[in-house]
Amino acid sequence: MNRRGSRGIPFAFLIDFEAKYPQIFTSEKTEENIFWQTPLFNKLPENEKTPKLERWSTQPVSFETYKKGFDLVQHHIHNGDTYLLNYTRPTQVDCNLSIEEIFHISSAPYKVLLKNRFVCFSPESFVKINKGKISSFPMKGTIDAETENAEGLILADSKELAEHNTIVDLIRNDLSLVAENVTVEKFRYLERIKTNQKDLWQVSSEITGFLPEDYPEKIGDIIFQMLPPGSVSGAPKPKTVEIIRSAENYERGYYTGIFGVFDGTNLDSCVLIRFIENQKGQLIYKSGGGITFMSDAQTEYEELLKKVYVPVG
Repeated sequence: MNRRGSRGIPFAFLIDFEAKYPQIFTSEKTEENIFWQTPLFNKLPENEKTPKLERWSTQPVSFETYKKGFDLVQHHIHNGDTYLLNYTRPTQVDCNLSIEEIFHISSAPYKVLLKNRFVCFSPESFVKINKGKISSFPMKGTIDAETENAEGLILADSKELAEHNTIVDLIRNDLSLVAENVTVEKFRYLERIKTNQKDLWQVSSEITGFLPEDYPEKIGDIIFQMLPPGSVSGAPKPKTVEIIRSAENYERGYYTGIFGVFDGTNLDSCVLIRFIENQKGQLIYKSGGGITFMSDAQTEYEELLKKVYVPVG
């Protein structure tokens, strides 16, 4: 990444949660197994008929199974080992569509398809770089848009506020590792997401900073220094990731990793959430949420279920 950045050579990249299997994609050879669409860049397959989502049923882990990991997380929180941890679980999905077809019908700021492996339709940017200005948009807080006074409730929720404050502080510190004059430009703004189940309100913030002039030749160092994404790991990161392994006891893989595109000067990237994986023909949807000392297991379990959806146009 650094070598290509120093030469102004465009590339795309895919990095899993634990950065064990990073991949780089270039225009030097035709890549037929990955497609993407972002606000700034796209590489799409040939036009195909748009199918309809006619069957959608889910089989999540039981609440009892969820709570075992949740209780372990709470033990570590009360022990002072972590103060925010993103806890996730897999959900089996029965659907009439393949992940390739889901890629076509989904509508999101960021869409990624790794053929026969996974589809992701992410609402969350990781970082954007525009002529040396780096921006991040951490997303924490979800509520059913049909709930009465939903916008007011989510913004007034003390647990959600504490969680969002923690993430903003963590991302601000992450950006400070690579940039100067780091500032919270916007704090806790709402975005509405339309899904095949229901509409949701999602809460985000915007944090910016300025990179050194030679940032293109350090583009790989910049990205890897900020991994894993704070919004889908927690704080402090090293210990929290260790606890995640114990509490979840499954491979996240590319889920909660990142995907991005660099055009030689500017970069756009996303956090790989809202993610369906193909495991030997069985579709597995991975979802979760942030856990703090104020979290309630039943409420967090229900939030995990809310996030199992396809955003439709």
